[in-house]
Amino acid sequence: MDVRQLRYFLAVVDHGGVHRAAEHLFVAQPSITQSIRRLEAELGTKLFVRQSRGLILSPSGAALVEPAREVVRSLDVAQETVAAVDGLRGGRLRIASMPSQVVRPLTGLIAEFSRRYPEVNVAVAAADRPDDVRDTLRRGVAEIGVVATAGHNEALADLDRLPMRSQSFVLVARDDATLPPGDGALTIDELAGLRLVAGQPGTGMRRVADAITAATDCRIVVEIEHREGLLPLVLSGVGVAVVADAWSGLANAVGLRARRLDIKERLDVALVWQRHRLSPAAAAFVALVEEPPAACDRDR
Repeated sequence: MDVRQLRYFLAVVDHGGVHRAAEHLFVAQPSITQSIRRLEAELGTKLFVRQSRGLILSPSGAALVEPAREVVRSLDVAQETVAAVDGLRGGRLRIASMPSQVVRPLTGLIAEFSRRYPEVNVAVAAADRPDDVRDTLRRGVAEIGVVATAGHNEALADLDRLPMRSQSFVLVARDDATLPPGDGALTIDELAGLRLVAGQPGTGMRRVADAITAATDCRIVVEIEHREGLLPLVLSGVGVAVVADAWSGLANAVGLRARRLDIKERLDVALVWQRHRLSPAAAAFVALVEEPPAACDRDR
């Protein structure tokens, strides 16, 4: 058994079949098929069962997944640790983040990290919900994640956690939107007749939008999973949007108004990682977040 066999095995598991695994790894399908067969021969058991819908894990295959991830992860960390003996002059930092937290605080942190360690490559994977961040960490796609939760999330209980900041919510609108005068915070009962552009169910932004529609005559006219479309839709006059306050700077930059909402709903933003040894790059990023805020915008 060698690490390449385990990488190929995990690629088939994570991508749902040999064809997609081959595309992801940029190798020929027969190479993966032969590697899996050799691994099965060495272990003396079938790892996959072929059904009409494709390959599914056998009980033996399911039992191998987590040990295989740990072996691959440990080897990657070992290689990067040796490479960093003379300083962090290379390597790769893999982060999984929810969308609003990419806007802030993650961009400021990455900017400062890249200033300190310019030879480290940073890759950020998208994750819509906290469970998606956890799954990305579990599969080894990322080492550390940035999550935003409304209080304790049991799904993240097995992860190490470093609190970063608390995010509130704002209402983003054009100047011609019918809002109460002034720049102060808005209560829900002050809102009336608004057309809302809302994110998908299960997000903090959507919970606030639903609370507004439940208590007023405002209504959701567009539901969009792609958060990068929220501000363009508001700019085009479709409606107003509830977003995390991380978006305020971008909203102001494109000519929109961001009014704080006077509500109890908050998002607790935190850095999370699995309880194993981090690579030097990931450990350096955690250390950066632990520092008192200074050069970069961490909003701690």
